[in-house]
Order: sequence, then structure tokens, then C-alpha cells
Amino acid sequence: MSALPGPDDALPVRRYLDRPEAGPTVLRIVVGAQLRRLRRERGITPEAAGRAIRASHAKISRLERGQVGFKTRDLEDLLTLYGVHDPDERSDYLTLGRRANRPGWWHEYSDVLEDWFELHIGLEQSAQLIRTYEVQFLPGLLQTEAYARAVTRIGYPDAPGRKIDRLVELRLARQKLLTRPDAPKLWAVVDEAVLRRPFGGPEVMRAQLEHLLAVSELPSVSLQVAPFSVGANAAAGTPVTLLRFREPDLPDKVYLEQLTGAVYLDKREDVDQYGLIMERLCAEAEPPEESREFLRELLDREY
Repeated sequence: MSALPGPDDALPVRRYLDRPEAGPTVLRIVVGAQLRRLRRERGITPEAAGRAIRASHAKISRLERGQVGFKTRDLEDLLTLYGVHDPDERSDYLTLGRRANRPGWWHEYSDVLEDWFELHIGLEQSAQLIRTYEVQFLPGLLQTEAYARAVTRIGYPDAPGRKIDRLVELRLARQKLLTRPDAPKLWAVVDEAVLRRPFGGPEVMRAQLEHLLAVSELPSVSLQVAPFSVGANAAAGTPVTLLRFREPDLPDKVYLEQLTGAVYLDKREDVDQYGLIMERLCAEAEPPEESREFLRELLDREY
């Protein structure tokens, strides 16, 4: 999975004006990366840019990485600082800045949605290809409601029932992208150990495995099981998700989820390294049809 142009490459803004399918997360990244390019071309430091918008260099960093939205006044001041005076060009930036500030559907769950995970959902919604490897739980995009509830309770043992309900609703809402007309390709590799952990009890796991068999028939889904026999040289040892986007200007991203946060990587060397890990896993895991047979046999023998 080769990397697309990196975040320092020029990202023409105008091409996104007629792309209503480009979500707010992607637009924030596009505009932010272009602002970073302009700043560096002019030799302006993040500290100087921060002073221009009455903020710190840390805010400039967040803006350039697409982690926060754009205030119109700040965007106008940065464009002036960077020498962008053409009215049409400034209008393009301001238009996309306003679109980038529009809330995605997931903002409906802002009462339970962690900031670090909000970015992932936005990227997921705009992805063309999602490749994921799981070693502890099944991918959230493939979980049944009962399984999702069981594993969510493990992650939030002291949370009230209302929060658990909302988190499960959010997880199920994410899954709608798999049946969209423009659904991304989900290529999932699941460690055998995940399938043998009976989260929620035997009935929950039986329904979950049956669901995996059904969803693996979707044209947008490829599911592989990595049996215990997969060599240590292929296993990543930790969950990994790689995302590639429809927008040709955006770099691939690596998403590494942790207990209370996440790391996002888009440097070419990082993406290439994790891409090689995924290639080895896919090569050593059971092919999709054999993986479905593995699930059928597991259902017959254990559930």
C-alpha cells in the first residue's frame, strides 16, 4: 500500500469546491496543509503566524494538521500574512473553511465521543480503502449490537447505562458506510484469538460469528482470519488501521488506537512500514473463502 503525496505537497484548494462528498474532516486537512505550505514558502515561523491571529504556535499546529476548525477572521488574517490577496483565491479558502466547520453526523454523539476518536470517524467516512488488523476485539465496523455492548462495558466498566447505550449506537451508526452506494473497501484481518474469546457469552459470540459470515459476503468487505500458525514475523502485535482516501491529494494515514487515545501517522516512511506489515499479514492469513470455512467450523465445534 504505497503512500500518496505527503502533507507538505501542494494541495490545490479549488478542486474541492465542487466536491460535496468531501467531508469536513478531509476539508480541514486540505485547507490546513495548504496553509502550512504557504507559511513555509514565505519563511514565516509558527510563532509569528500565531501572533497574527492572536494565538499560540500550538494553535497554528492544530490548524495545519486539520485538528480544529477555522474561524473566518483567523483564516483571513493568515491569508493576508501569507500574501494571498487575490479575491477569488481568498474566496476559495473561505468557502472551504466554512464547509470544513460544518458538523458531521457523528457530532450528534458529542456527549460520548472522545476528541481523539472523532478524527478517526471523519477519516473513516471519507476513506476509499480501510485495512485493519485486530488482535483483541473484532473491528468496530463488524460488531453486532450485543458484542459491541459487551466489549464497550469492558472499556467503560463504571459508565452509566445511558453512556454505554450511546457508544453502542455510535458504533452501529458507523457501520452504515459499508452499505453506502460509494462504500469504502474494508479489508480486515482478525487474529484467531479474537474469535475464540467469548465476549458476552456463547450466544452473543454465536450471533457475532454468524454476522461475520453474512457481512463477509458484502462486495465492500474482505475478511481474513490469521490463525495461531501465523509467524511472529508477520504479526503486528497491536491493532493497526490504514486508511486511503478518494481525494488524491491526501496522504494515507496509519491509525494506532490506545487505551485512552490514539496516534495518527502520515509520514511516508511510517505508512510504508505499516503497509509492509499488513501485506505480510494478508499473505500469511487464510484467504477470504478459507476464512469463511474457518468461521463455519468454529460455529459447529464451539458454539
